[in-house]
This record gives sequence, C-alpha cells and structure tokens, in this order.
Amino acid sequence: MRSDHSENRKMASLCPISNFLSDPFPAAEEIACNQDLITLILIRLPVKSLLRFKCVSKNWLYLISNPQFSTRHRSLASAGIILCPTPGLIGHLSHHCRNSEQPFTSLNFIGDSAGVKVLQSINGLVLCCSYHEPGKRRSYYVCNPSTRQFLMLPPPNADGCDSCTTIFCVNLAFDPSKSPHYQVICVQNCSSSSTAYGNYQIEIYSSETGTWRLSGSPFVVPSDMVFENGVLWNGTIHWISPKGATLCFDIDQERLGSMPSPPSHERWDKRRFRYFGESGGHLHLVEIYGPSTTQFQVFEMETDYSRWIPKYDIDIAAIVDELPGMVREYLEPLEYGSRFYAFVLLFIQEIEGGPFLLLHIPGKFISYNIKDRSIKEICGFGPKSTETNTSALQIGCFNAYQFVETLASV
Repeated sequence: MRSDHSENRKMASLCPISNFLSDPFPAAEEIACNQDLITLILIRLPVKSLLRFKCVSKNWLYLISNPQFSTRHRSLASAGIILCPTPGLIGHLSHHCRNSEQPFTSLNFIGDSAGVKVLQSINGLVLCCSYHEPGKRRSYYVCNPSTRQFLMLPPPNADGCDSCTTIFCVNLAFDPSKSPHYQVICVQNCSSSSTAYGNYQIEIYSSETGTWRLSGSPFVVPSDMVFENGVLWNGTIHWISPKGATLCFDIDQERLGSMPSPPSHERWDKRRFRYFGESGGHLHLVEIYGPSTTQFQVFEMETDYSRWIPKYDIDIAAIVDELPGMVREYLEPLEYGSRFYAFVLLFIQEIEGGPFLLLHIPGKFISYNIKDRSIKEICGFGPKSTETNTSALQIGCFNAYQFVETLASV
C-alpha cells in the first residue's frame, strides 16, 4: 500500500494539469491526475492526437510510450479500408459515416523519388516498395503511416544466387499480441538455375536483429504460382496458382507445405474472379464463374487444413435489382450471353454486426450483410482515389487493404 501511495504522489507531481490549470474545483485536478482514468480517455483517441499529447508532460510521454498502452489502444481502434488505385494518393473507407480526420492520405513522408506503392497492410504496419526505374533495384519499406515512421529494408543477399536474382514477393508478418517485432519474408528466384519450374529461395528479415537470413533450401514450384498475392493466416503465408496449385510457408517452423486445392470443378480459364483473403481469424476463398451470375459460395479453410468448407451461400440478385447501374451489356454477345454484372468483391468482413461483403460497383462502395441481406453504402474519405466514376470500376481487390491505427514502432 505504501508503494502505491508513493507512486500516486509521484504521478501527481508529474500531473500536467497542475502545472497550468487554476481550477476552483479540487476534484478536477484529482481526476486529471488519476492515471487509470486518463488512460481510459487516451486509449480512445487517434494516433495523431496521442503523438501531440506526448509533449504535455513526462507522465503522459511515459504512459503513451508504454507497450501495454499501445496494445490497449489498438484493441479499441476501429478497422477501416485503405484504397490505393492511383500512385501517390490514398483514400479511406469506413463503416461509420463520421466526418473524422483521415489517418493519412499519402506515403510521401518516405521521400522515395520514384514514389511508392502499397504491397500489404498488417495490424497497422504497411509494407511498400518503390516503383520501377530503369537500371535501379526496387527499394522496400516497412512504415507506420499513423506515426510517419518508416524503415528502408536492406536488400536480401541469398547465398548461391547471383546479383541478378529476381524478387518475386515480399510478405509482412506482424502480430503485436505476440511480439512487438515483425518479420519480412522474401521469395526470390536463383537465376543461376535452369530448371523449367524455377529454383526459389526464402529469406527472412527480422526487425529485432535488423538482418536477413536464409530459410531452408532452394525449392521448386509450378511456374504459374502467384507469389504476389500471398495471404497471412495463423502465422502462415498461403499462395494459390490460377490452376489451383497451393503453397504454404509456416513462419515460426520455417516449413513449406501445401493445402487442399480450391473446391471448384469448373475450368480455371472460365473463372471471372477469385477472392482469397483472411478476416476474423478465418481464411476465405471465393471463385466466381461467368459474368452474369449472382450466386456464389464463400469457402472457409478448416484450421487443420483438412478441407475447404462452404461457409456462406450468396445471392446478390437483390443488389442488382436495387442498383441497376451494375448491369452492363457486351457489344457482341458471347457464349454465355450479352449481359454482365459489374462488381468487385473487395473483402469478406467478419466483424460486429456481420458478416459483410464489401463490394465495389460503378460509382459506389456498398456493404452487404450476409445475415439479413441488407445493403448499406459505405462512406469514402479522401482525395481523388475514392471519387469513383459512375460508369466504371476503378478499385480492384488488389488495390484495397484492411488498416487499423497503431502506435507500433518500425
């Protein structure tokens, strides 16, 4: 008890209010110096405000810089969507139509002369790279857009691969509930190999050590494997090729594996659209065949990787009826008809009140509640990146990323 009173007196001596507030009500100063109460207030504020409030006093600087404060703040932060279809501009979507300030509108604080594009967003940290310039290698960055901190990653240096090594993908892994540190997984091709399917090598960067290291031996995969669209789920990165081949990399175990192929029996070249992503701790897959279909299934991977199970049966016919702007006609009829429906599935969101489908249709972003089949237009904030043309689809599923503010350091 004595130590508690001593700590309270120490905190009170650092109370910022007592330094500049002349309040006729003693209770006001007492409340202002109550650390628990101040914490409950501060963890509900945006990161921009918290960065300013660090300057209020040593007490507030210590409080806001505490890793436990960062964890509590993130647990209350509402997740949104960032849209990156245009170089240099970033827009935001929110389920809550409030005139709140955007966390950020660009990544120009990085200062790369070529400009940067977003590759991935994980728990508030963003992985990005510079745009290609002839004769120069791309630069890769991990940044926290909310705090405007960034780190340029050193180039990977795989042994046994020459200087012309091609980087096929980099993936960010960051789970602040387990560690304040993050990892970057790089898949590159050892160009000295002449095998038909390629000879690949994984390297891992650790923010804790600040260095890259090799992981395992070189391996081969089918030549059509799409490494750029890897999905992080349960500490493992997952990839799927257009023809259904799969590859997984368990980051902690540093072990390669596979998972069941997509369950569709349709010809892969007839597929119009594939969604592959994670939400609410679940790995989801959607494949849509034919341009005029309104019905499809959302599949979910079992946690033991035994199979894909049908999770939701979707029919967006009601959306088409309510929003006829989705209907388009081909100039020349094709084998499956002349009509198609213009929409892109951006995300499956398993959040409170849901689950939802986040769809982009010409001129709008809408949220479709899978349970009650209600439709709601989603608010967009930001510059030209969210000002959609009423007759075109300007946002693809690879231009949208889930984002939540964080105080995490890079």
